[in-house]
Amino acid sequence: MTNPAQSLDEHLQTELGRVVLGLSTAIRMLTIALLARGHVLIEGPPGLGKTLLSKSLARALGGNFKRIQGTADLMPTDITGVHIFDSTHQTFVFRPGPIFADVVLADEINRAGPKTQSALLEAMEERQVTVERDRFELPADFLVIATQNPREFEGTFPLPESQLDRFMLRIELNYPERSAETQVLERYGSPASTEDPIALIHPIDRSLVEQARAGAANVHVSAALIEYVLDIARASREHAQIALGASTRGALALLRCARIAAALRGGEFATPDDVKQLAPAVLAHRILLMPEAALENVTGAALVTQILERTPVPK
Repeated sequence: MTNPAQSLDEHLQTELGRVVLGLSTAIRMLTIALLARGHVLIEGPPGLGKTLLSKSLARALGGNFKRIQGTADLMPTDITGVHIFDSTHQTFVFRPGPIFADVVLADEINRAGPKTQSALLEAMEERQVTVERDRFELPADFLVIATQNPREFEGTFPLPESQLDRFMLRIELNYPERSAETQVLERYGSPASTEDPIALIHPIDRSLVEQARAGAANVHVSAALIEYVLDIARASREHAQIALGASTRGALALLRCARIAAALRGGEFATPDDVKQLAPAVLAHRILLMPEAALENVTGAALVTQILERTPVPK
């Protein structure tokens, strides 16, 4: 018998799988982020379906989708919105920006300047926007999916640590397997096709999301597992090749994701294997390497894997 979290994952895999092919792992990560009320950073070359994946998720959730295109001249008000003067009523009214949506795609976020990137900080952490001392609440299931190409640096602004720390998960998209890519070419290769593929997706019952969250909250987490997560976080702070280790927010995100991973496999309690499975996606983007480690092409993911190998696992 499947629990609500498994039902939600199965439903999203089925519905999104009608449109995006070969991205089952990414869909699973989005499901975890959705249940944990987190945000996702997707890295990978262009043209692998990141935008289509985001639109498909919004469609499956029956929510609104908005896109923010990162450019050097993008202003904070282009994201949050602005007050404009209504001559009819002789007063200023607020015109919401694209941040007011259920699923927001921040495409090429690292092409926006630091001032504009900071406009997302309050929204991602507190799920609200403050414009000229007025506070506006964001949707209950507000989710940011940001993308960046890690191989292109010209005209980009690296994301600061405070911004990276607000992404619960980082997904690395690589080129699909040949079988999946063959299906993509067969399905979308006709120049005469005018059908909107997203129209094939059937929205799910939104109550299923709340049921899945409630079920994941009932997954037992032992004191030993909490200590294990803290040991991993502290090991990242004391590692010789890491200048800035995982934050308390990062440790909390790892525990939440492990709990949801346990629910998705039908478990009643989270295990160290659940932690190990998600630690690279949760922690690798949060740590800042020492300059010499960066020069040696050491990656954050490799150091997280090393930390997992060195940290004693509780029985």
